[in-house]
Amino acid sequence: MSGENIDDYLNQGIYGKKRLNPEEQDRFLGTFRERVSIALTMGQVRQKIVIKEVKDKLSTTPNAKLLLNGKVDYGSLSKYVKLANGTQIPFSIVNNLERETDIGLVVASNHAIDVEDIFIN
Repeated sequence: MSGENIDDYLNQGIYGKKRLNPEEQDRFLGTFRERVSIALTMGQVRQKIVIKEVKDKLSTTPNAKLLLNGKVDYGSLSKYVKLANGTQIPFSIVNNLERETDIGLVVASNHAIDVEDIFIN
């Protein structure tokens, strides 16, 4: 092992694995923008109703998963957790972001799907 490889190995052990586009991943709750089919702001997630487009995207996104921002109160997230459980879509509540984000919910795939307009007005 060369000296550079040992340093990389030690740094990875201390600081964790290097990430590609960490700003993008933090904004979209740990996933890449190209994998997102729909994203809601924290304000939209806090609305009393479940937004219809989320239901639609959960059923039409291949290999869908639901990512929820852990900084939103659970009362607001619970309707989406119930929706994910009812449709047997895996979900995660993301708490460990390095940067602040205005995104409260993301429906994403495990591969690039390149949806052009992911936000709801």
